[in-house]
Amino acid sequence: MRGLFWKFFTITWLMMAASIAGLFAISALLDVGPLSQDIARQQRVFALDVAERLLAQEGEEAAKSFARAARAAPQLVELSISEIGPASVCGDIDTETMRDVVADGRCIRVTSTTPEPGIVAGTWPKLVPWLSALIASAVSAFWLARYLIRPVAYLRHGLSALAHGRFDVRIGDKMDGRKDEVMALAHDFDASAARLQELQEVQQRLFHDVSHELRSPLSRLQAATGVLRQNPSKLEAMMDRMDREIERIDGLVGEILTLARLTAGSGDRAVQTLDLMDLLNEIVEDATFEAQARGIAVSHDRAAAFVAEVDGELIYRAFENVIRNALKYSPDNSRVSICSQIVDGTLRVTVTDEGPGVPVSELERIFQPFSRGTDAAALNGFGLGLAITRQAIEQHGGRVTASTAARGGLAVTLEIPQATAHKRGGAT
Repeated sequence: MRGLFWKFFTITWLMMAASIAGLFAISALLDVGPLSQDIARQQRVFALDVAERLLAQEGEEAAKSFARAARAAPQLVELSISEIGPASVCGDIDTETMRDVVADGRCIRVTSTTPEPGIVAGTWPKLVPWLSALIASAVSAFWLARYLIRPVAYLRHGLSALAHGRFDVRIGDKMDGRKDEVMALAHDFDASAARLQELQEVQQRLFHDVSHELRSPLSRLQAATGVLRQNPSKLEAMMDRMDREIERIDGLVGEILTLARLTAGSGDRAVQTLDLMDLLNEIVEDATFEAQARGIAVSHDRAAAFVAEVDGELIYRAFENVIRNALKYSPDNSRVSICSQIVDGTLRVTVTDEGPGVPVSELERIFQPFSRGTDAAALNGFGLGLAITRQAIEQHGGRVTASTAARGGLAVTLEIPQATAHKRGGAT
């Protein structure tokens, strides 16, 4: 909030400085000031006092000489000196504009004839500082209110749109090039809206894919029951078919529940202290045995032991999904290479096949649910394996990436950091 703080501070300070500068400029141009009328009045009273003393001590001529000098002064003071009668007529007059003085046996009246300013001329100089402060505060308050209300209005509109399910709203482009905390708030809002829009699209796609995946086995079940009604003699074959379809539906539901649990980050995780290399070796042995039927050679360039506190079932499924995925898309008589390394405290497992590979533009998409790649539609599977793998590894603070292998196949790399792991034996 430092940028916004300094912007408010600078604007307020500049407004106050401008009001003070304006006050001095007006005073200089119009030769007025907040105390100018008080000073002029004090000058008139002082001139009357001086003229009174000169009359009493040095006579009428001295007082008139002083009056002429006062009239010629830059700050005009008009004095009238006149005899009003013998000393006996002098009253006790001592005001700010008139004095009666006894001099040489006569009564002489000294009167200030300097014109008094009107009510407006005498009052408005005192109002100048207050008006300057009011104008400065009004300008700064208007600017601050305008500065804050406009983005708040945009933010309110954006939140209202989100509340009504319109996640395509953005407000960052309406901030007129701001570079302060308000702009950061707008960017955070846009990022949140984009994330909500992405989740909505994923949800809609997931509903569509789940419906599509369930429809196929259900259609085959419906066909099997139709065949049974027409030809009960095929009961045994149709029951086998129905068992396979039910098993397929059960597997699909299980995969969906696993992915949903990982995506939501809910559920208790059975954390165990395991050597991940033992898990990987066990899966590699099974894969090697299964691959023999197709003439696929499976090799493993293994690292030393890597002990970690992990959810063993999740890590096992992550390794198994990637390796079985490589076997599934590898042609007969090809090779699947597995390389495990420990780099800077991170276990890195790379599985490379010699299959058709995945276009660079689709490398990220294969980790989305029900995504099989453009050449994989005819193969068995739900397209959930890599999505579950990514979620399982990310649950452990790691990451999963895919790239094109040097020989044209697909290379999938799993990285599990050392944060929840500790080495055993001669790990390197």
